[in-house]
Amino acid sequence: MQKALEEKVARFTDADQVRKLGLYPYFRVISSEQDTEVVIDGKRILMFGSNSYLGLTNHPKVKEAAVNAIRKYGTGCAGSRFLNGTLDIHVMLEERLARFTGKQAALLFSTGFQVNLGVLSSIVGRKDYLLLDESNHASIIDGGRLSFANVLKFGHNDMTDLEKKLKKLPDEAIKLIAVDGVFSMEGDMAKLPEIVALADKYGANIFIDDAHSLGVFGKKGAGTAAHFGLTEKVDLIMGTFSKSFASLGGFVAGDAAVIDYLKHHARSLLFSASMTPAAVASTLAALDLMENEPGHMERLWQNTAYARKLLLEAGLDIGNTVSPILPIYIRDNAKTFLLTKILLDQGVFVNPVVSPAVPSDESLIRLSIMAIHTFSQIEEAVTKISRSIKQLT
Repeated sequence: MQKALEEKVARFTDADQVRKLGLYPYFRVISSEQDTEVVIDGKRILMFGSNSYLGLTNHPKVKEAAVNAIRKYGTGCAGSRFLNGTLDIHVMLEERLARFTGKQAALLFSTGFQVNLGVLSSIVGRKDYLLLDESNHASIIDGGRLSFANVLKFGHNDMTDLEKKLKKLPDEAIKLIAVDGVFSMEGDMAKLPEIVALADKYGANIFIDDAHSLGVFGKKGAGTAAHFGLTEKVDLIMGTFSKSFASLGGFVAGDAAVIDYLKHHARSLLFSASMTPAAVASTLAALDLMENEPGHMERLWQNTAYARKLLLEAGLDIGNTVSPILPIYIRDNAKTFLLTKILLDQGVFVNPVVSPAVPSDESLIRLSIMAIHTFSQIEEAVTKISRSIKQLT
């Protein structure tokens, strides 16, 4: 007799169907550093799927900081921050990030995903409300699921829909609006000035996920709120270290009292091992570069402008992106898988985004630009993408 778990697993055939077609695009094994070129199956591939926007994952200062931290502290902390896992460099990084984001205090988590799980599940309760943009990252959605709050979704960047929901909510309840600063699939930004106006009008608080904004927008890369000059109006700013910061981990910044509350209530902090010494030290080194060497961010935007220009000249549909995330809409799941395979065969790595992540008629390949890309690499990628799309139509 087949058990229920075995029956459930047997019903999952989607991945095998794509594998049989030779188009499976996930878990591609890289055997080199994360750079503008990587090695897959012994072949050099142009990397346009990385979130290392500033290209710091191989910076000598970042690597040296990680090595030195291991020599001093070892490879791990063997406990949670709450108990034995707080090092002096954890506190140093928290203080630096608070100043960087313009907030009173900050708190480190082991991953960015854990930030959203821990903060959103603990900050709102049964009689409270969490208002989420429908295009938010999965970690925000899951944080809402773990909370006991009433979760309400509003249309993507639809301020009319957001206000319609806010005006129905009781004055005495916590109303937390949680949005991505830059949306990871579409590449567009949250309408923060309008969100702030609505939050003021209806007594709501604001949580910004700046995973794709830090190092990209705002003075010295301080993120979405800094970009709009609205830092004081945003209650909580979170970020992840796996993108511009070239490491692994995450943080949330806000008023000192709120951060202290989270220190004692966020379960993904209390019951997880703390960030490794190497991850903390490499993040500190990346922050130093971000604050003191503006050329990295300048080159990122030069490359982004150039890639955007070439894509538009090629007549490709890139939607409403305003960031180094450049979606190219294919609007067909099967063609998106096929295009990803064709491009990999031609030496270009891109990420496919298909349903259920997005509706099939919004499927896309995502081109991610880094500061260390050369114009010639961008030209090669766009030429191959444009040519391959024309062959598919």
